[in-house]
Amino acid sequence: MTTPALTSLSPNQGPTAGGTTVTITGTNLGDVTTVRFGTTATAFTIVSPTQITATAPPGSEGPVQVTVIGPGGPSGGLTYTYVALPTLTGVSPGQGPMAGGTAVTLTGTNFSQVTTVRFGTVTAAFTVLSATQISSTAPSAPAGYPGPAQVTVTSAGGTSGGLSYYYVALPTLTGVSPGQGPTAGGTAVTLTGTNLLSATTVRFGATAAAFSVVSDTQITATAPPGSTGFVQITVLTPGGTGAGVAFQYVALPTLTGLSPNQGPPTGGTTVTLTGSNLGDVTAVRFGTTAAAFTIVSATQITATAPTGSAGAVQVTVTSPGGTSAGLTYTRIALPGI
Repeated sequence: MTTPALTSLSPNQGPTAGGTTVTITGTNLGDVTTVRFGTTATAFTIVSPTQITATAPPGSEGPVQVTVIGPGGPSGGLTYTYVALPTLTGVSPGQGPMAGGTAVTLTGTNFSQVTTVRFGTVTAAFTVLSATQISSTAPSAPAGYPGPAQVTVTSAGGTSGGLSYYYVALPTLTGVSPGQGPTAGGTAVTLTGTNLLSATTVRFGATAAAFSVVSDTQITATAPPGSTGFVQITVLTPGGTGAGVAFQYVALPTLTGLSPNQGPPTGGTTVTLTGSNLGDVTAVRFGTTAAAFTIVSATQITATAPTGSAGAVQVTVTSPGGTSAGLTYTRIALPGI
């Protein structure tokens, strides 16, 4: 009687839980009576004199010898490796943009033979760093997101349980109120938009601002100091940085001259105010009394002096850039008869 011989196992590894269907090839297999993985006999089917299919029994992590026994005796062995089930204990960071691209560190056990990392149903690029750590790149989110996707890892030992990775939608800004303020900063601004709840940074141009998230559609922020002109306000979340909305920094107006600088208490005098940064002026006051005015240019305003008590008052102008220092206008009482 001939002795059976083995030439290959396919696959030659599987989970410690067993259950893998293994194809054994060789010669003189038609009369085989026993198949063993290590010392454990297992169920098998003779396909032909050169092929057997067997079901790997449960086993301990590591290699065992697969042998078969026929009337001619036992065969030599071939190595089959039991691989432990990988486990996931951490995903960091646990969220990122819909577009993917986030570098994610996975921690757990039994990673050495991991062959696949998935975010939901999407396969991700990865590098095994050690038996307990994998670096992966989050793929773009499939249809049906934003929301949580289960991250899993697969090896010959099986597929781990999943941990959540949250795909976050890109924030959008649709409005800012007010849309301008002084270069000194300090303006309380309300930003409106969508997907704002997880905001981590608000910037005016390149400058980060203090802010509070009110809701998924609203943020309040304090404008930092800036230079005269327009900047883009942007919001950063784990979903990325959305398109910005414009905010205008307005320079503080200054007054350098009043002509004339006096008039009657009855008012009505047309006064020419000269200075700088007057193009955005919203109010002219003689003391605390608002006056009618016309902006002529960025350096000139004409105003009509309001009525008031005899004596000196400070004339000031106010714009989104703030309120200027005052110049003195004197109301002179008419002489008695």
